[in-house]
Formats: sequence, C-alpha cells, structure tokens
Amino acid sequence: MLSGRRLDLLEPSPVDVEIEDIAHGLARVARWNGQTIGDHALSVAQHSVIVEHIADTLNPAPNWAPKQRLAALLHDAAEYVVGDLISPFKAALGLDYKSFELSLMQAIHLRFGLPGRLSDADEARIKQADRVAAYYEATVLAGFETDEAQRFFGPIDAIPDAVTEELKRLTPQPTGIAQQHFLSRFRYLQSELNDLTRKAR
Repeated sequence: MLSGRRLDLLEPSPVDVEIEDIAHGLARVARWNGQTIGDHALSVAQHSVIVEHIADTLNPAPNWAPKQRLAALLHDAAEYVVGDLISPFKAALGLDYKSFELSLMQAIHLRFGLPGRLSDADEARIKQADRVAAYYEATVLAGFETDEAQRFFGPIDAIPDAVTEELKRLTPQPTGIAQQHFLSRFRYLQSELNDLTRKAR
C-alpha cells in the first residue's frame, strides 16, 4: 500500500488497514467497469458517499447512528484491494471469493471501531441504499432504460424528492475530488462516533 503497510490478503489484520489507502484505492476503482458517460469514471469512492447519504435519508435517528452511517460509507471498502467485480462474476467465483471478501471487510470494520459483522437489519438497510444508488447510476450514467434498471434493482420508492433530484443530476467526479470527499465524510463520521464513545464512558 502507498502508506507503506503490507496487507496479508489471506489473513488481513486490522492494524494494516489505513483509511488513506482505502480512499486512494476506491477513488481509482471505476463503477460499471468505466462504462459511464462523462469525462471521468464514476468511482467507488463517490458511490460510497452517495450510498451513505441515501441510507442516512432513509433511516432517521436515533435508529441510524454514526456507527451505521460509517458502515454504509465503508460498505464497498474491500474494493480498494480487490476492485469492483460485477455481481454475476462474484457469483461465478463462488463461496471462496465471498469468504475472502468478508474476511477483508471484517478487518476493515474492526480497524475503525465497527462490529466485524453487521446485524442483518443494518446490512439490509445499507443494501437498500446501495440498490437506490445503483438504479440512478444505471439510468443517469450507464445507459439503462427505467424498466431495465427496475428489473435489476427493483422499484425505487420512498426516496425524498430532494434526494431524487440530486441523484438525477449525478455527475462523476475527478479522482482527487472523489478521494477528498470520501476522506472528509469518513473523518466527520469517525469524529461523531468517537464523541459518542467518550460520552458513554
């Protein structure tokens, strides 16, 4: 890693995970294999910020706390190492790949004070936000027709109008900006989580 860390991919350790490496990598991994309109690829870093924003909108406090918001931001963090494999390819690779990805995600979560494994409810909420983001990425940037996107990602409802309008104007960011936005959001959420931890003591 650029930080100088050496990450053992078969037995990843939380101590070898750095947020700067994650942000750098995700800002350079293209969603949709780069098959999107615009001067820049839509990066996984930008996608992650979008998903966190959607999840936060759909799940008001107090049930959706900084810990869940941080988990939403980091939901694709393993891709800083493995890249953004499309879902059918992941399925074709089988359970060994999924096990590898889960092991890496567990190390990332533990590094930043999250449970190694999220609850099923939190996983479902993040997945819902991920599907909403994918739907708008597909229809706004990747050339999907509305009915085609609905077949893949399901009907999109219960999204506030203001967020819908934001997503309809989705524009891929340059690498450096996507990286900085991801890092800024991470630091804000990490600060909120640390404040809550101190107050709980």
